Parts: sequence; C-alpha cells; structure tokens
Amino acid sequence: MSRPILTLTTDFGLDDHYVGAMKGVILGICPNAQVVDISHGVKPFEITEGAYTIAQAWRCFPPRTVHVVVVDPGVGSSRRPILVEAGGQYFIGPDNGVLSMVYLAEPAKVRLISNQHLFRQPVSRTFHGRDIFAPVAAHVAAGLSPAYVGDPIDNYLKPDFVKPHRTGKRTWIGQILKIDHFGNIITNFHVAEFGDLTLRNFQLEMGPVCVNVLARNYTECSPGELFLVLGSAGYYEVSMAQGSAAAKVKCESGAAVELMLW
Repeated sequence: MSRPILTLTTDFGLDDHYVGAMKGVILGICPNAQVVDISHGVKPFEITEGAYTIAQAWRCFPPRTVHVVVVDPGVGSSRRPILVEAGGQYFIGPDNGVLSMVYLAEPAKVRLISNQHLFRQPVSRTFHGRDIFAPVAAHVAAGLSPAYVGDPIDNYLKPDFVKPHRTGKRTWIGQILKIDHFGNIITNFHVAEFGDLTLRNFQLEMGPVCVNVLARNYTECSPGELFLVLGSAGYYEVSMAQGSAAAKVKCESGAAVELMLW
C-alpha cells in the first residue's frame, strides 16, 4: 500500500490525551500512515469486549493492515506484548486474550515483541500503548519484517470465553461478549455452532430473566418485549425494540448466560 493503514482499538475513551499521544508516536515513525479509529469506547478493562470489537472489524480492511488493540488491565505486570500475523494482516497488543478471537479463528503466527530498539524510550510502566505497541506497529506499517520484532511463541494465552461450554445434554453456558450502543446484549452463541433457532425450541436465561422468542429483525416484536435476534456478526443477541435490553435485564459484558435447546 502506498499509504499503510493502521487501526486503533482501545478502552481509553476520548477525554484524555492517550489516543492522541499514540497517534503522534505512530506518525513520527510512519508519517504517511492512515490511522483509523475502530473504537476507543471499549468498556474499561473489558478484555472480552475488546476481543469481540476487533474480531468484527478487521476483515473489512485490506491486506497488510496493522491493528493495535490496547485493553490492558495488566500493563506493567509480567504479561507480554505480542504480534499476531493472521489473515494477511497484523495485530499488536498484550498477551491477555484481547487478540484471541483472531488467532483462535484463523491460522496464525504469534510473536513475542522483544526487540526493545523499537520501543519509545523510556518505557513507562503504565502506558505501553504509547511506548511499545504504537511504535512497534508504526515500524511494521512502514515495512519492517515481523521477524525483527521477535521470535514466534506457542504458549500465548488461549482464553475460554470464545465459545460456550456444554453443561448437559441440552444446556450450554455462554457469556456476554459485548453490550452495544443500543443496549443489545451480544452473546457468544454463534449460528455456526447453534444453527437456526427457528427450527428448535429454546430458552436463554440471564439470571432470573428468560427469553424464548426469536425475531428476524428489530421490528417484529412490540416495544419493551425482549427477544433473540441473529446479529450481523453471526452471534445471537438479546434485544428490545426501541429500547435497551441491557437496561431492562441489568447485565454487563462478561456475565454468564445459559442456553437450553430441545
């Protein structure tokens, strides 16, 4: 690409200087980079939500795009920085599971980011987005071979939130991946594993709340009624017409959900 594309996904919000500082570091190393903000509204510290967000966006970008994903509650600890090569693109972030929905779904090579000559100095213990992830991503976007970033590893984190777990003959425990801007509750029950629920009897339980209605779109049910709908990412979502399902259920991302089929 004549102008390399580099994306940012963080839980930093837009009220502070953090995103701007990362962009400044990137442009200082790769001045012709096109920096695209995927989201800075990931709920603070919610690794699962960050993983879902980048997993739904990266396929829309051209080959050799570099994605920086920083949702990093363990910054400054022993958690490692990694670079993932998958699907013809590059992903840079902490080894805490935030990139797992990419490398567990695609053939991938994962490298430990160990070449400290690429880091911004001195490296802060609390802002690796600026001092490690941004400069390494900028160097890769500028054409640096990933081999110079660090060696491949195979002991990277493989979290269990990606897929539900079977708990009985007809029951599975899943998880809320994200609550979107509209209050839709996005679960990790994917159509590829659970098929067309219009052909099954089902019940989805979130605490004391049960949902057993499946709609094809957001207008098939009455306002205020909870229903299940197949979202654009292929995951089943609990929704409410012209309202927030999350506000009614009073749940948050990361919470458990149970699906029963018969």
